[in-house]
Amino acid sequence: IASKENVEAETDALHVIAQKADGALRDSLSLFDQMVSFGGNKLTYKDVINNLNILDHDYYFRITDEILAANTSAVFLTLNEILSNGFDAHNFINGLASHFRDLLVCKDEITLTLLEVSPNVREKYKVQSLHCSAPWLLTVLDLANKADVQYKMAKNQRLLIELYLLKMCASVNGGQETEPAKKKIELAINPAPAAKASPAPAPSVPV
Repeated sequence: IASKENVEAETDALHVIAQKADGALRDSLSLFDQMVSFGGNKLTYKDVINNLNILDHDYYFRITDEILAANTSAVFLTLNEILSNGFDAHNFINGLASHFRDLLVCKDEITLTLLEVSPNVREKYKVQSLHCSAPWLLTVLDLANKADVQYKMAKNQRLLIELYLLKMCASVNGGQETEPAKKKIELAINPAPAAKASPAPAPSVPV
């Protein structure tokens, strides 16, 4: 349709429209018309996500890398940037859960066809999935799901999301301290006994 209407459309932009319409052709065409009315005959990915108020998938790739590095400071700063741009924390955590699901799908060539993204984005998923074990992805998916369930009941919703992001960071090492950290803690609790001073040799007495 884009070709017929002489609209130059990026593949990623069309994928976003299809996803937003949840596979409904009529809704997809309606959104397509709206986007063309906004952007003219050139439909870009950036314009579409801005007009539809959709969080750029690069944020999910970025925060996943930060979680994998257990870089809690970077995770908090990225979350703050997302919220400062006007995005809802509830939509963010649901989007992150979908991102983890897509990474899990990428772990097996058989299920790779279930990933409904452009070839360019699919390649990004394949690369990042190499750094994620399937058990870890199941763990963070469960954490994201719990955050979703508890979100509406939480009085401090931002704190709830931050707490679950911290748990995700902790899960990278199975919730356990790394070996260097363990040694530091053990030394702090049980400091090594001070070495006993060797007795001074008795002075030699001349015969």
